[in-house]
Amino acid sequence: MRILVVEDEKRIASFIKRGLEEETYAVDVAYDGEEGLNWINSFSYDLIIMDILMPKMDGITLCKTVRDRGIGTPVLMLTAMDAVDDRVEGLDAGADDYLVKPFAFKELLARIRALARRCTEGKGNILSVADLKLDLVSRRTFRNGQEIELTNREFALLELLMRNAGQVLSRTIIAEHIWDYNFFNQSNIVDVYIRQIRKKVDEAFSEKLIHTVRGSGYKIQGGNNK
Repeated sequence: MRILVVEDEKRIASFIKRGLEEETYAVDVAYDGEEGLNWINSFSYDLIIMDILMPKMDGITLCKTVRDRGIGTPVLMLTAMDAVDDRVEGLDAGADDYLVKPFAFKELLARIRALARRCTEGKGNILSVADLKLDLVSRRTFRNGQEIELTNREFALLELLMRNAGQVLSRTIIAEHIWDYNFFNQSNIVDVYIRQIRKKVDEAFSEKLIHTVRGSGYKIQGGNNK
């Protein structure tokens, strides 16, 4: 999951980025509204976290601009203003949720998870492909009832594939959602991680779930309709 943080207070931005990266999210940071808009125009994000009070372009204006351009990426708005009218203005601008500063980091994580569930409504907390199951809450993985140990980055990549089961994801799309700008352009990083996941998820089983689509990318799919 790739997240853009638009926050002009560098201490807060660094705190959020470091904490989210520890949870395996890929994070880019912008320090004002105009820079944030440039990032949004350049890359696809799964979530945008933005402050309201920022130089050059405030969060309300940025959010309205994003929505006016037809970008439906979930927006979590940060605000030091706890007045009802301020929260209403943010939601009316197109934000999906808000969090009042100062906040507990575990609450930020909970709100991110809630927004992610909303985007995949109906799938719940368990993702399944054939006999492979991914528990998004406990962050545990099982194949045919047998638990599989994954690193945080492997889990994030497998989650992306399973959220898009049956769809071919290019290496670029995978990299942009799993790694931030500083890492995603490494030429073979996706192939390396796919090999690692295949070894853990497919090697011991007769049915292979992770498939290479030559010239296009990768997909995960089970059953007879590969």
